[in-house]
Amino acid sequence: MRVVQQAQRPSRLSATAQTSTGSAYTTNAVVPEASFKVTKGEPKFYDTIGDSGKKNRHFFCANCGSPMYNKLDAMPGEVIIKSGGLDNGAADLKTVGVEFFCEKRLSFVPPAEGAKQLPRFG
Repeated sequence: MRVVQQAQRPSRLSATAQTSTGSAYTTNAVVPEASFKVTKGEPKFYDTIGDSGKKNRHFFCANCGSPMYNKLDAMPGEVIIKSGGLDNGAADLKTVGVEFFCEKRLSFVPPAEGAKQLPRFG
């Protein structure tokens, strides 16, 4: 994946990410769709309905199954990249701007320092 613009809103999701990633949370970078490009392979996807009642499209690697990015009907024109899949140090977002689903945070996961804490997404 290639991103030609720095993330606008680094974020961390807890509850919903636990089932889709098999982890305590996921760290994401929100970027304009125009600045994002998959540079190798053709990802597969599946759809879910988010808390907004709108479609969430989850893209993953067709070869290994790793989650790559999401596109949400509730956020047109933006791509939510799973930052762990970024190369060359780009996964280090330096800071987290907001955490969602904090009401379901696992007890051993501390809040991200300085991040806005929200009980739900949106």
